[in-house]
Amino acid sequence: MNWKDKNVLITGIGGFAGSYLAKELVSREANVYGLIRRRADGTTAKNIIDRRISNEVNLIEGDLIDITSLTNALDHSQPDYIFHLAAQSFVERSFDNSQETQNINCIGTSNLLEAVRIKDSDTKIVFAGSSEEYGLVLSSQEQYEKAKKDYGTIFPEPEVIPEVPITETNPLRPMSPYAVSKVYGDYLMRNYYHSYGLDTVVSRAFNHEGAGRGIMFVTSVVTNQIMKLKSGESDRIVIGNLNSLRDWSHVKDIVQGYLLLAEKGQAGEVYNQGSMRTNSVLSYILLGLEEAGWDVNRIETFKGDKQIQDPNEMDNSSIYGVKFPKTKVDQLILEGQLEYTLEDKGIKVNTTHGDVTIEFNPDRFRPAEVPILFADTKKIQSIGSKIDYTLNDIIKDQLNYFLKKENRSA
Repeated sequence: MNWKDKNVLITGIGGFAGSYLAKELVSREANVYGLIRRRADGTTAKNIIDRRISNEVNLIEGDLIDITSLTNALDHSQPDYIFHLAAQSFVERSFDNSQETQNINCIGTSNLLEAVRIKDSDTKIVFAGSSEEYGLVLSSQEQYEKAKKDYGTIFPEPEVIPEVPITETNPLRPMSPYAVSKVYGDYLMRNYYHSYGLDTVVSRAFNHEGAGRGIMFVTSVVTNQIMKLKSGESDRIVIGNLNSLRDWSHVKDIVQGYLLLAEKGQAGEVYNQGSMRTNSVLSYILLGLEEAGWDVNRIETFKGDKQIQDPNEMDNSSIYGVKFPKTKVDQLILEGQLEYTLEDKGIKVNTTHGDVTIEFNPDRFRPAEVPILFADTKKIQSIGSKIDYTLNDIIKDQLNYFLKKENRSA
């Protein structure tokens, strides 16, 4: 598709994915407008500065919870396409302040759709849903029994186990206020298509990472700490749940998916975006250590048990009917043979450059945990989507970003 001179409005342009999307659209000679909240200090969002697009985009001050500012933004930009990426997107923060999350994500999305409807704007809207909408995905009978014991009720009950890879028709069992807010926006987008004829399409993107990912997200928590360890600013890595399995894509792959959905996505439809692989938080740490110069030989708990030799040994065998690269520890976790608990307190990583300590922090364990996310992306593949970046590519980009001391957290 030729984006030259197309008018594009991005809500959340100052965010992680929004800034990458804006940069790509600028390179394609689109007229890019970005809705951005007024900053108290009057500065420009760091992501916009980091992408070097400050002078290439048209920033419009506005607020999702102020519908008047949205109608003004539509008048100013006259968009052919809207990418609705703005959200309170940090899961842990949504537990601490659910009302804030619902106001921004639910009321904000409703306001945007109403503004488009009222202005009778002939625009296509791509909505950034989330894999978190799927929530409690059941990968084994054992996990189902444990979840039943932990939560008492599972709704809807599974029709088949395993429920992975996750298709667009998987049950939605959101496990956080953030996830619930995205389910709301997802359904509202489709309702405005069916009720009012708005041209809306929903992307349920699985975890997307890269240089500049917010410091509160687990991949940045990991890579930031690895670079602090390497620079001598820290003597250990502190983390929450290591067992969680996630489908991590590079943000640039997800951006290409957004553009594809704008071009070819069918109105009223939902499309998964992901890498069709799933890897553990533990693997992200161990692969990150190797990329930073530590050759990992063995891991064991502080008590000396759960010893795994060559934990980063790669395997490409099929699991859940899909072949994808995964480490030995990924395989063990996926097979239910390995799980770390708070009682283990932490892990000692034996490397060629001495031992590295991974310490468990109980405060970083969520009230309700999503154990596995693993996308089936055949639907978006059918209209031309592909994945160009590996997991190691993502890790390298994040480590390189944190080479700059000013990018590392205190």
